[in-house]
Amino acid sequence: MRLCIDYRGINNITIKDKYPLPRIDELLDQLRGASWFSKIDLASGYHQIPIENRDVMKTAFNTRYGQYEFVVMPFGLTNAPAAFMRIMNEVFHDYLDSFVIIFIDDILIYSRTKEEHEEHLKKVLERLRDQKLYAKFSKCRFWRREIGFLGHRVSEQGVSADPEKIEVIRDWPRPTNVTEVRSFLGLAGYYRKFVSGFSSIAKPMTKLTGKGVPFVWSDDVEKAFVKLKEALTTAPVLTLPEPGKPYDVYADASRIGLGCVLMQEGKVLAYASRQLRKHEENYPTHDLEMAAVVFALRIWRSYLYGESVQVFTDHQSLKYLFTQGDLNLRQRRWMEFIADYDLKIQYHPGKANVVADALSRRKLEVCREKELEALNNEFQMLRLSALEGESSEPLGFQAVNQSSLIQRIREAQLRDDKIRKIVEKIEDSDEENTTEYQLAEDGTLLVHGRISVPEGDGLRDEILRIAHQSVLSIHPGSTKMYKDVRRYYHWPGMKRAVAKWISHCQACQQVKAEHLVPAGLLQSLPVPEWKWDSVAMDLITGLPVARGRMNNSIWVIVDRLTKVAHLLAIRDSDKVETLAELYINQIVRLHGVPADIVSDRDPRFTAKFWRVLQGALGTVLNLSTAFHPETDGQTERTIRTIEDMLRLCILDWAGVWEDYLPLIEFSYNNSYHTSIGMSPYEALYGRPCRTPLCWTEVGERRVFGPQIIDETMEKLQVIRTNMRKAQDRQKKYADQGRREVNFEAGDMVYLKVSAQKGRDRFGKVGKLAVRYIGPYRIIGKVGVVAYRLELPPDMNLHPVFHVSLLRKHVPDPNAIERERPEELRRNLTYPEGPLKIGLRRVRELKNRRIPQIQVY
Repeated sequence: MRLCIDYRGINNITIKDKYPLPRIDELLDQLRGASWFSKIDLASGYHQIPIENRDVMKTAFNTRYGQYEFVVMPFGLTNAPAAFMRIMNEVFHDYLDSFVIIFIDDILIYSRTKEEHEEHLKKVLERLRDQKLYAKFSKCRFWRREIGFLGHRVSEQGVSADPEKIEVIRDWPRPTNVTEVRSFLGLAGYYRKFVSGFSSIAKPMTKLTGKGVPFVWSDDVEKAFVKLKEALTTAPVLTLPEPGKPYDVYADASRIGLGCVLMQEGKVLAYASRQLRKHEENYPTHDLEMAAVVFALRIWRSYLYGESVQVFTDHQSLKYLFTQGDLNLRQRRWMEFIADYDLKIQYHPGKANVVADALSRRKLEVCREKELEALNNEFQMLRLSALEGESSEPLGFQAVNQSSLIQRIREAQLRDDKIRKIVEKIEDSDEENTTEYQLAEDGTLLVHGRISVPEGDGLRDEILRIAHQSVLSIHPGSTKMYKDVRRYYHWPGMKRAVAKWISHCQACQQVKAEHLVPAGLLQSLPVPEWKWDSVAMDLITGLPVARGRMNNSIWVIVDRLTKVAHLLAIRDSDKVETLAELYINQIVRLHGVPADIVSDRDPRFTAKFWRVLQGALGTVLNLSTAFHPETDGQTERTIRTIEDMLRLCILDWAGVWEDYLPLIEFSYNNSYHTSIGMSPYEALYGRPCRTPLCWTEVGERRVFGPQIIDETMEKLQVIRTNMRKAQDRQKKYADQGRREVNFEAGDMVYLKVSAQKGRDRFGKVGKLAVRYIGPYRIIGKVGVVAYRLELPPDMNLHPVFHVSLLRKHVPDPNAIERERPEELRRNLTYPEGPLKIGLRRVRELKNRRIPQIQVY
């Protein structure tokens, strides 16, 4: 990853540096007789070239953090390749044409004997060291008898074309249908003027494309296919490039892959194609087309650098990309890369761009196997459980019982006084129907064409139950369910009844997410009174273990007042006794004993030994509520910053992360911290630290006695004031997306669990697990936004949870477990056993009141 700057503006007004790049054929002629080869690739070569002071301002760019300027040559400037080539030639001028070839940032060392090569390598590496030029070891190749360079294979036997230039055509799979035959013939036909007797060779394949001709791949067709591939990958179709003459690149993209052809004066130099990578499958069309252009420029860099290039694409909008103002990050990165080339993009209709189009749609046989394998893996990853429904009746049971339901509604209408009067009024009038009321043929009262459902007899509840939790209506939301019910039935207050039914549904409460802003307003921790009075700590785990090292974690300890952080490398397997010893040696030794420690509930921070130790030291442990890392937001934010710094160190310099830990700690503690208005180092010691940015500072500060005390107290007052302002600002911003929620002791609530794939929490595994478990009773309130729950003993969890993890339980009087006749006694009670008691209700049956209990 590197910084991308949009320099299109300055490039447009820059006078182009026409410094000549070496001719590739002349470079390769020097390799005759060489037997040993090494190749050196400079690391971020442009950044190793300083810029004249008067030109630094021309590289300025703006960010939301301020304006910055490059003091070294950035990527994206149009004259960067020529400038870099000139400098490299000056550095190695006495080695050129003897045993060194240079093309931009690629250095090839060649020798006749092993002894010569050792001497030549030594000279080149010493010259790089003297000039302070650094190579990227992972891209270098040493002591090779054969090596790839500038699109060719170089060996003792001589120089040959790189097989990659023709492997796209050579490895083209045998077509399996007429469409794939047409695609291949379209590609081959584009070069028919270079293939002698093209029509007669292609005739067996051409016959397969005829209307009504069965697709049979015979020996004659196979021979024609092989012969055409040979013709396309041999002279005179493939020719060598001639430097100084313009190049043409035909590029195209499809949802399968990228394809491109390099040509010069109508002759083919090379083909290239590749399948889309996983992330590229999500690109919009214009980005895919641009990706094909960038792909071509990368693989044919040695030909196209410093030459005039025309790119032909069938996507007309690419012509205007150079003048487009609003570019995304990916497009900006591409534009920076393209700025190194003398490039023009031309529109080429898709029907004319047959070669690149065919290459981009070329299907590799292995891709089909990979698609099938990936599909098979996706099905295997689905952990679907068979759920027992409420009934064993077939899916159409509602339709079977529909006549029975309507019959009961009609009977209930006859018993309802209000409906009976309306029916009598309609029967006594001359008009059989009115605008509002109608009578069906069987005498059922309809309201606006819908069946009127009287109150009582449980008919409305039965309709709502069928509409909400039958196998054909799987718990729809309030609006959907209301629209479904009102299509066939009518009663006053139906919308309220539907909303109430859904709010009481136990399954919905446990499974469906709340579409509300998070509960609980932000509660800031109190600002400490003195340095290292209060510390926060957490662990970064899962880091790679380097060879010869043991550590795979970082213990992050932060002073909450000055924000000074210490980073201690540890092992995941280290016991709490080891951490305690490290804590005494590295923290208490330097800063004394803190008054309190803020941390999460890592087992090492809740261990008995750790609690006893801190109790003996007089330190109070403030542990976060379960599964709410926002409690210790200070350390969480520090950890994110440190992880980013680790990644950047490994990316820039490679090596072992543990070696960079002291430098990362130094850099972090000397960086400006917004919440305190200064760097942590300055907050701790009262003055800025000397860093590489201020080596030139001279003079001494002499401060004595009372003045030191006064300055220190003033600094602390400024820090505490800035922290309070920052906390107020953070709280105001955070509370805009939160809501205040309060519960009372005795309330029943659900507890939110993780729905992440592969996460196991409270015994619930997988993406299809419920979102909430419970309900559990609230014992009392802890602090402002946390509650203590009455949890089962076997859960083995800290019972205090943040309010954002809780959801109010709304009891459902109609919710019961499906009946299990084999377990019922004669009086309709269940036998006593190890069952979890749920909800209770009383059901009336033939003038008897029967208690029913929901059990698990």
